[in-house]
Formats: sequence, C-alpha cells, structure tokens
Amino acid sequence: MSSIVRTALVTGAAQGIGKSIALQLAKDGYQVAITDLPFQGAKAEETVEEIEKLGSKSLFIPTDSSKRSELFDAVEKAHKELGSFNTIVNNAGIAQISPVVDIRPEDLSKISDVNIGGTIWGIQAAVKKFEELKQPGKIINAGSIASHQGFGALGLYSASKFAVKGITQSAAKELASRKITVNAYCPGIVLTPMWDLIDEKMGSYTGTPKGETLKQYIEGIALGRGATPQDVANLVSFLASEKSDYITGQSFLVDGGLVYN
Repeated sequence: MSSIVRTALVTGAAQGIGKSIALQLAKDGYQVAITDLPFQGAKAEETVEEIEKLGSKSLFIPTDSSKRSELFDAVEKAHKELGSFNTIVNNAGIAQISPVVDIRPEDLSKISDVNIGGTIWGIQAAVKKFEELKQPGKIINAGSIASHQGFGALGLYSASKFAVKGITQSAAKELASRKITVNAYCPGIVLTPMWDLIDEKMGSYTGTPKGETLKQYIEGIALGRGATPQDVANLVSFLASEKSDYITGQSFLVDGGLVYN
C-alpha cells in the first residue's frame, strides 16, 4: 500500500464474508465504511469497533442495497465522513433455494433487486464519486461459483450471479478509459450462515438430512475443505491493491478447486 490514505465502502459487511473483507482492507491500510440492513446494526457496530481497533477509521451506514438512492447516499456519506473514496466492494447479496419450476414472480423480483440491482447501483454510485473527485477507482463485485455454473435448486441465485459476471465485464469495458477497474470475486462453499441456510433448504427438497448437502459439496473440492471468509478476503485484498491495476473485467474463482473455467 502507498502512504496515501484510501477509503473503501463494503456493502453487506455486518457479518460473514463482508465483515472479513472489511477487516482485511483495514489491515491493508484502508479506512472502511460498511453498510448493511438496519436490523443488523448491532453486528455492524461490532465490525466498526474491530476495524477501529486495527487503527483505521470506520463507520456504519444503514443501507438497503436494493435501493439506488440509499447506495448513492452511502457513498456520499463515506466520502464526507472519511475524507476520501477509492474503492467499493459490492458484497451485499441474498440466496434463494427453489427448483426452477417453483419460482414465483416475487422471488425473481427480490433476488434481482438485491443481487443485480445492488451491484448496478453500487457501480453507478462509485463512478459518480470517482468522476467528481477526478480520480481512478476500483469496483469489486460479489460473484459466485454460480457465476460460472448453474446449480440445481439455485436457479435464480445462479441467474443473478451470472448477471453479476456479465455486468462486471460490461462495466470494465465501459470504464477502462476512465482508469476505473471492475472485477469480481467468486466464492465457492464458504462456511457462513448463508451456506447453513442453503444446506437446510436444499435438504428439504432432496430429502437429505441437515449437513448432508454441505458434506457432498465439500467432498467435491480438490483442496478438501470449505472456504473461510478470510480466504475470500485475501483475494479482495489483492483486487483492491495496486498489484491488480492491470486487471479488469475478470471474475475470479476462490473455491478450493470445485468449479473449473
């Protein structure tokens, strides 16, 4: 890291992967603003405290990433309160478990608004601020192994993450001339509450006991274990650093060898 103080905004960072990303960026020398839904406020404030213990400034901005205006406001507040703005990590997302034949219109709207809309609005908000500041910037989106391969009972989730991969490529092409890079990290089986939910819900469709779906997926990982949130944060650390300045439009798998592209 250079001696210049940098600021990142990480969405959906009260817990799980987002929290690990926020803490890692703080270790890398970033000031870190985090967002999450208002009901996650207590957990988010704990994350802020942990960041501040690392010696970095931080703040929590209650935000619904499906709401365009709220993401624009979050970027504005991050810049105003922390004094700079260099990187956004569009991490916030949800999973839905349902066979394709059971998908309802409201399911499609909900996951699209958060996973696709939240990514687009985050990109737009960051670009607006980068242009106001007349500086380059980094945009880092949350993809998934489901950005590269569709998974049974995760049709909508897979579709939304395929969309994130496409948006990442399109935005990278559009923004390269402005020296703004756009990349995505694509986690596999990360041992967080989201995968506990996926395991439970998929088990109800397949008739397998709790833990069995997760076990079957992990058995397919070449490195023999599920990911930790830190495994993902390590990749984001690289994408947020100068070491990735010549990389854009890419969606990097971080899955221990489960999906191969």
